[in-house]
Amino acid sequence: MTQRNPLSIQQQGAATTETRTTETRTTARDATARDATTRDATALLGPAPAAIAPILARWRRVSAWPGGRRLFAIMLGRLIPYTGSVRPYVLELEPGYARVRMTDRRYVRNHLRSVHAIASANLAEVASGLAMTAGLPADVRGIVTAIELAYHKKARGTLIAECRCDIPVVATRIEVPVTSTVRDPAGDIVVTATVRWLLSPTPPATPSATRTPT
Repeated sequence: MTQRNPLSIQQQGAATTETRTTETRTTARDATARDATTRDATALLGPAPAAIAPILARWRRVSAWPGGRRLFAIMLGRLIPYTGSVRPYVLELEPGYARVRMTDRRYVRNHLRSVHAIASANLAEVASGLAMTAGLPADVRGIVTAIELAYHKKARGTLIAECRCDIPVVATRIEVPVTSTVRDPAGDIVVTATVRWLLSPTPPATPSATRTPT
């Protein structure tokens, strides 16, 4: 019967603990660096011009920089954390049009080694949201009320979502259906999503009540 050396076991345990500590420190440093990059980028961007949608103004400004699209992807993930979980990378953005890419990686896959249904839905939804909000003024807000999804085949490889839509004039609350399609590297449509956006003017800010000295 083989006997284990207690010292070796302790050394292995210490090495494992040290490795995990190093990985934790590295992850923390990376997160701190990303936060600093995002803060610096936001400071450089400054306020968006009032004439066009804030998200579009920032895209037009930052996408022209070297590495600007990657920086925009980081900021988008910070703005919408759940959307950021699939790491959407914006390829094109104009009022009423968006193309967004998602890389096939382990964290977006299912047990069948294809892209998870919800990950592809996330990609389709963000494409619809970008296409719509890129054409809306700053005083209009939108929220999703329903999503209808059709899955045509297993999705594998890098996916690209594309959305075209008309931008409505929003004077009161309205619902607008927007359709996104997701294609695989062969150009085949793997997902079609119809996203219903509830659009409404942003209510004016209510002035805070002034306390009267007693």
